[in-house]
Amino acid sequence: MKAVVLAAGEGTRLRPLTEDKPKGMVEVDGKPILTHCLDQLVDLGAEEFVLVVGYLKEEVIDHFGDEYRGVPITYTHQREQKGLAHALLTVEQHIDDDFMLILGDNIFQANLEDVVRRQEEERADAAFLVEEVPWEEASRYGVCDTNKYGEITDVVEKPEEPPSNLVMTGFYTFSPAIFNACHLVQPSNRGEYEISEAIDLLIQSGRTIDAIGLNGWRIDVGYPEDRDEAERRLQSAEGDVAEATSD
Repeated sequence: MKAVVLAAGEGTRLRPLTEDKPKGMVEVDGKPILTHCLDQLVDLGAEEFVLVVGYLKEEVIDHFGDEYRGVPITYTHQREQKGLAHALLTVEQHIDDDFMLILGDNIFQANLEDVVRRQEEERADAAFLVEEVPWEEASRYGVCDTNKYGEITDVVEKPEEPPSNLVMTGFYTFSPAIFNACHLVQPSNRGEYEISEAIDLLIQSGRTIDAIGLNGWRIDVGYPEDRDEAERRLQSAEGDVAEATSD
């Protein structure tokens, strides 16, 4: 399965950390966020990476080159920051089967393999890792509603009044049907082509989208304090592993 990584963002909320680098190249525990993402995707069996770059794209391309840990890398360029659905369309010509999608500003220590496994079962047209967050934080994310079968029935991007506290985490699997939906998306009130709108179009067309509950943790590195928290958690996990090994 190919893996798409969205890494075109400027990261204005991460300044001063992003004054001279794109946010995917901000280091967490001694490695760029994108390195953490690629390592996890390799472990999930990624056969090829498609990296969507934009702001200071040369920083990413020069760092990773044509392959990472033996997995080839293709780059596409999102010339304007017009939303995730817009970014996803830049990879359409490189994808002809089910694929993984990760947002390149997220750090995960979680059950990503459960999402991939669900997609491979061919039961769903898409599967997402979702997380329950405090209600007051839900409006920062794409918010989901689900039915009793664990299927997603509605997605709303950054709503002022969230219908639930179940949010998308930044790791997905899709069939190529997502590209048709992205072509139909209209700009949101924020002027962006939202991936949540594309997902909602899939749902309306009768596609099955499964929600997989987060087991573990993830940090959306949007602010400097998020970087610090992700680093603290990774170092804590490394300490736990070292202690277990010494025992």
